[in-house]
Amino acid sequence: TTGPSSDPDSSPTAESVEDNPDGGCHIYRNGYYGSSIAVVEGILEVNIIQMTSIQMTESQAENSLVDFVVTCQGSLPTDVCTVVSDPTCQVSKSVVCDPIVVTDECLLTIRRAFEEPGTYCINITLGDDTSQALASALISVNGGEST
Repeated sequence: TTGPSSDPDSSPTAESVEDNPDGGCHIYRNGYYGSSIAVVEGILEVNIIQMTSIQMTESQAENSLVDFVVTCQGSLPTDVCTVVSDPTCQVSKSVVCDPIVVTDECLLTIRRAFEEPGTYCINITLGDDTSQALASALISVNGGEST
């Protein structure tokens, strides 16, 4: 049972009674309790501000590479995950997660490979120990060129 203290200047008190099945005795506990809450800012927003296709030689043409320039607001991320899905964003084709080091400003470039031409849904998630934030985009990859 909990109840207020009779002293208006003291902290809330708690009193509990527990049954002891072996001896039928009661244990009384009296005391003060307290707690604290830590509020963390977290990653508030992620934006893909640029997508650039990387031109490759014919001998490297088996994969199309695209650089995604990403910014974020709030705390600095410690990892990035990229999910490449079909154009409806329903069927995942690949997931790549990497640790990252961002020192003072959240501006980073993420390079991803695409095995074949087509239209893809890209979800980029930035995370830290306490939060995650997501940005999505549709990208059309056409043999080394993206739009």
